[in-house]
Amino acid sequence: MRMRCHRALAGTALTAALAAVTGCADVQGLRSEGDLGTVHAPQSLWKNIRPAPPDPGQKPGTAAVVPGIPKVANLSMRGVSVPAVVRADLTAALAQDGGTGRLVDPRAVERLALCTQAVDGGPGCPVRPGVLHDLTGNGREELITALDIDGRLSELRVYTVRDDGSIARVLARRAVLEGVEVAAEHLAVREPTSNPKYVAVSDYVWDQKAGIMSLSQLTLDECPALSDTTPTGDGPRCAR
Repeated sequence: MRMRCHRALAGTALTAALAAVTGCADVQGLRSEGDLGTVHAPQSLWKNIRPAPPDPGQKPGTAAVVPGIPKVANLSMRGVSVPAVVRADLTAALAQDGGTGRLVDPRAVERLALCTQAVDGGPGCPVRPGVLHDLTGNGREELITALDIDGRLSELRVYTVRDDGSIARVLARRAVLEGVEVAAEHLAVREPTSNPKYVAVSDYVWDQKAGIMSLSQLTLDECPALSDTTPTGDGPRCAR
């Protein structure tokens, strides 16, 4: 009869040591738990192929002053036209990357044509309402917004006001935004994974030296509750 391991069966130090080596000891003697598998070293694929380094200015995480936007006299984002800032930023990014899509999805600028000259861009504008939150810890509120491209992909943007009043982009991220959360000086971006039970969470914090929102941690988080229906490609992965 097969029995489970128990500390009481160890008896002596020798028995305990043997149990540790073989896996289990029962009243009929030592037994092997069988082959626990072989540990394999990771295999590197395409060892001799490396990506070319990005051209100067071709890094989405690099801070950049938004061209064509007047300086803010009171160093506050309040009252700034969110669509105007996004339009100026994405148009400049598209011209900079030559339409390659490295800095911005080319469709994003086309989608901006749906925005009117209204402060909020009008009812059909794909730019999300701006959220003001101090992410740098200097007492000034950053502007957090996103432009929805096709109902799934979005261009997430964070802007700050510099000491000279200029508006600078400090985070650019293209993502499927399962959720965006702010807490203190943290900004977390939640994205779906191939497993509907989990979401990937990218935690960004202010990097004083680099002058950008820098990725500090990447984790997996369980969906608190899954809906009864099977999630589709266009629907949310987590039911909250």
